[in-house]
Amino acid sequence: MTVFWAVVRRDLLLAFRQGGGAGMAVTFFVVTVTLFPLGVGPEPNVLARIGSGVVWVSALLAALLSLDRLFQADLEDGGLDLLSLSPEPLEIIVLAKCLAHWLSTGLPLIAVAPLLGLLMGMPGAGIGGLVLAMLLGTPALSLIGAVGAGLTAGVRRGGVLLSLLVLPLYIPILIFGVSAVEAAATGLTARPHLLILAAMSLFTAVLAPLAAAAAVRLALE
Repeated sequence: MTVFWAVVRRDLLLAFRQGGGAGMAVTFFVVTVTLFPLGVGPEPNVLARIGSGVVWVSALLAALLSLDRLFQADLEDGGLDLLSLSPEPLEIIVLAKCLAHWLSTGLPLIAVAPLLGLLMGMPGAGIGGLVLAMLLGTPALSLIGAVGAGLTAGVRRGGVLLSLLVLPLYIPILIFGVSAVEAAATGLTARPHLLILAAMSLFTAVLAPLAAAAAVRLALE
């Protein structure tokens, strides 16, 4: 576990020092959501109806921005070779990098989401459901993205290929995330949708590190 937390701490320091993690993702998230009221008009009923979908789609796209560098930077400077030779299994290293990615990207998106929900005219209950849904669903975004990042590590211009691989797998998270927000906003129970999001994150926390580690080993060969 010492290696695990060392990798988490290292990736967090690199993400905030380089400015390409939280800052870029949050800026893209805010700008994308802000453009929708300008495009569809300021009608409150329209914005409230599409608000949950707009925020979730923007969050998915923002999470993609830094995924291509999840393993690529370490692969280029040889750090990934050293990490693969450590006593800890590579799956634990991958899980640590996923946690660091979520802390530097997913958590800031969750912190900004309530303000963007207010911008879109969402009711208070809907904003509460949005925060809970993103808190339970965004870890799966980082974990699934790690599999795509491992498959495209070492590939030139792999960002486009990564998006094509990962976005279809994000669709179930998008569906249940939006459903949870809409259920909370209309006074219905969002518990089933939230439980499914939690199950997705737990399921990917078990399987995604195995698949991502296998992809990284192929990239190192």
